[in-house]
Amino acid sequence: YTKKRPLITDMAHNVKLGRPQSTKDVRQLVFRLPEDTIRYEAGDALGVWPRNSDRLVDEWLSVTGLDGQTPVEVGEHGLMSLRSALTERIEIAHISRDLVRFVQERTGDAELADLLKPENKAALSNWAWGRQSIDLLAQHPVSASAHEWLRVLKRLQPRLYSISSSPKENPGEVHLTVSPVRYNFKGVPHHGVCSTYLADRSPGDRVAIYLQPSSNFRPPSDPDTPMIMVGPGTGIAPFRGFLQERRALGHSGPNWLFFGEQHAETDYYYRDEIEQMQAEGVLTELDLAFSRDQREKVYVQHLMRNRGAELWRWLQDGAQLYVCGTADPMAKDVDRALCEIAAEHGNLDADGAKEYVRSLSADKRYHRDVY
Repeated sequence: YTKKRPLITDMAHNVKLGRPQSTKDVRQLVFRLPEDTIRYEAGDALGVWPRNSDRLVDEWLSVTGLDGQTPVEVGEHGLMSLRSALTERIEIAHISRDLVRFVQERTGDAELADLLKPENKAALSNWAWGRQSIDLLAQHPVSASAHEWLRVLKRLQPRLYSISSSPKENPGEVHLTVSPVRYNFKGVPHHGVCSTYLADRSPGDRVAIYLQPSSNFRPPSDPDTPMIMVGPGTGIAPFRGFLQERRALGHSGPNWLFFGEQHAETDYYYRDEIEQMQAEGVLTELDLAFSRDQREKVYVQHLMRNRGAELWRWLQDGAQLYVCGTADPMAKDVDRALCEIAAEHGNLDADGAKEYVRSLSADKRYHRDVY
């Protein structure tokens, strides 16, 4: 099974991980893997082919004035209705540079022309943030045929999610941990394409998936190697799989998890499992940063600095360090904290500390899965 030839399989579970009063919506999604279909390992990613929601397709047809029953040709997929193409094959949420150029050429709008200048790439990116194509087309209506639109719009692409299970503890299943993107732009509700598509599926619904193997984001192969994991929010996903894997294999190396969210009461994902792993001795060290549970906001990088001496000792003992979650600011803040720990506890100057952290990456001991 591949990106172009995915496995169509059943969703087995769709469970909210937070408490009902949580302001966050985070799901555990479980898919069935029939025998001899997909074989994955802890650390791999799962590709998911989304569909655009009926609501988004209706809004797009409304702002363009097109008829969803118009027959259109979509490359290797052949002839289908425009509605089917917009639902299954065409990216209609994202604003691409080509789309802005197409709208500007049709409308002659001066602001869009300015944003398209080569020196204004950052301004265009900032302007497009939070907007979807329907916002652009509602503000700058364009009259074009279905054929012309399909020439400018890009193909719908799959999304990749870190797998949050080990096949050794969950045979016949693959688990994801996903937070659906929902927000308002100028008072209008907007949704992330794939995350909300998944959150809106029910057990028994069929979803197209495929495996994206990881080249080096894997738990240590040596059973005695210490493992440090930094995974706030949905960044916990791969580390649940890593810990399951090490438990199933009977690895004796110590494991340390830094996890963070807003509130311990409502947003402590997989709490029962994590506490069980602690009780069993699989999870040696656990540091929790619930940022809104005290006046001063506390994040995972603060806890790393607080435990700097011990963290440095683990690294000297050959620990592998893993970070998963948002690239900016979380992963950058963690990297900065790591440099400060190396400087303070390794008696290094600023350049020496940065070089030490770079050497961890070069030696394949510092792994990042960030987005």
